[in-house]
Amino acid sequence: MQTGIFHSAWISSDATSHSVRASSAIFPWWSFTKPVLSICALRLVEDHRLSLDELRPGKPFSLRQLLRHQAGLADYGALTAYHEAVRRGDVPWSREYLLESARADRLLFQPGTGWAYSNIGYMFVREAIEEAAALPLQTALRELVLEPPRLETVRLATHKSDFEGLFWPELRGYDPGWVYHGCLIGTPIDAARLLHALFQGQLLKAKNLRMMLDRHELGGALPGRPWTDCGYGLGLMIGKMGDAGRALGHSGGGPGCVNAVYHFPDRKEPITVASFTGGLEEGPAEFEAKAIALGAAP
Repeated sequence: MQTGIFHSAWISSDATSHSVRASSAIFPWWSFTKPVLSICALRLVEDHRLSLDELRPGKPFSLRQLLRHQAGLADYGALTAYHEAVRRGDVPWSREYLLESARADRLLFQPGTGWAYSNIGYMFVREAIEEAAALPLQTALRELVLEPPRLETVRLATHKSDFEGLFWPELRGYDPGWVYHGCLIGTPIDAARLLHALFQGQLLKAKNLRMMLDRHELGGALPGRPWTDCGYGLGLMIGKMGDAGRALGHSGGGPGCVNAVYHFPDRKEPITVASFTGGLEEGPAEFEAKAIALGAAP
């Protein structure tokens, strides 16, 4: 996969869309799936089918703590054996083996007292959505999140065959079962449209969008990335990227490719940008998103 080549799309405040390179091709969204899961969970909260602050059944943490990575759960992304199994093309581990391997029963801290990024936490979010909606995740996301803005290219990848049409040939044998919270695939323009719809008030009630933006403070600048201030809300990375101002969205990465999808509300004309590229580090995609925000909006 080529690095330094960006496939990007952006939407201005008047809903005018722009794109460069393969912006109509299908890419894996990786962890940009997390904001979509959060939106779906909050839609169920609006319908009184989920509670943000009641403890999850049999667990010491709440849905809010899961969404903000404050549940104290470990992350399977830190397991060498996990990455080796993915490289070999192994069949994805069972849920039980995953949890055992990550020692998910041993909390890193008391829920609500710290912060640790956890894909396992978002697997539990997925399960909460499926249980509350009484639907498989793909159907729940389609009905509760994806249909209002008519995101026709977006779907949940559940089998290897779902990756066969991806832009990156190297990923066409990847098993999306290794992404336990689910991996959405779609075009860069639909990624930008989804985030744009969120901040246009099309997906959540105003009070729930405000809750989504209530962030846990994570500090200042990150080496090799454009962030000058960092935090995490309910499924959203929230901070500042220097002179571009606030950036609200999520970055993602998987084998050989990364993305950055962000809304920049502090520009004179707010803009939403999605940028996809090859590589292992999310910083280049974030810098490209920032550059587009500065160059395309006054």
